[in-house]
Amino acid sequence: MNTTQLECFLAVANFLNFSRAAEQLRITQPAVSHQISSLEDELGTKLFFRTSKSVRLTQAGHLFTQYANEILKLSGLSRARLKECQETLPQRFGIGCRNFIELRLLRPVLAQLGQQQPRLLPVLRLLPYASLENLLAEDDVQVLLSLQESAPSKAVYRELARCPLVCICTPDHPLAAYDQLTIEQVKNGGRIATCPPPIYPPALFSVQNQVVAERDPDQMLFCDNLEIVHTLVEAGYAFAIMPDLPPARIPGLRYIPIPAFSTISFGAVYRKDSRNATLRLFLSSLESLMQSAFSQAPQV
Repeated sequence: MNTTQLECFLAVANFLNFSRAAEQLRITQPAVSHQISSLEDELGTKLFFRTSKSVRLTQAGHLFTQYANEILKLSGLSRARLKECQETLPQRFGIGCRNFIELRLLRPVLAQLGQQQPRLLPVLRLLPYASLENLLAEDDVQVLLSLQESAPSKAVYRELARCPLVCICTPDHPLAAYDQLTIEQVKNGGRIATCPPPIYPPALFSVQNQVVAERDPDQMLFCDNLEIVHTLVEAGYAFAIMPDLPPARIPGLRYIPIPAFSTISFGAVYRKDSRNATLRLFLSSLESLMQSAFSQAPQV
């Protein structure tokens, strides 16, 4: 049973004429007849006596008019209540991140979005690569941040910046004395903290291999994630090579360019069917942040 059947039934019951009912409902007379017949089949009883000259309600039809009216009223009330709830409930917007650097990048963007859309409720997910791709496919998150090499192939990738590769170290590290570094200087720079794929994408992993080649085991610290890498760097145990995202830099560390290495594309990933107003605003705010940060960022 559906509301179309009930609307057709009540219109015919009111006019006792299929043509007039069809005219009021703005559908064809055969469509009205089909809806009435299917409703009668579902209920297992005739609702109208029909002849070539007249239409009359049966006893069951008279009884059913009360129920049909109540069902339609309840349906309308339910839609109205749900609409009210949608207008007052927070607007959830899922954002996927793969590491804490991307989370740091979000802070100024979320602050701006909160001012522009007071009902917005960000839902942040910090998960491994494959998990986030599944959540994006299922629309549990509407956008995720990613290097282009790590972006899901079936989604839309929008580049936000070309990130130079930098050496990250403490101010008292031997490499911190330079304004920029050569590959040879990085090779001889001491202990390095590294991550395996997929945490490091192929381009970054290739760079890492150039730097760690022929190094003694005690000169390499293999880490499970970027949080561990940065902790060891901040503690002075090693340096690391990373794509530079100026808005997400950690205060107190040096970020030294390595011009010999190519830049890496960083951006946002979303579904092809997810271009809503909140996503557009998010992408616009994030793009503005990145452009401003890269144009103003000093080498530290």
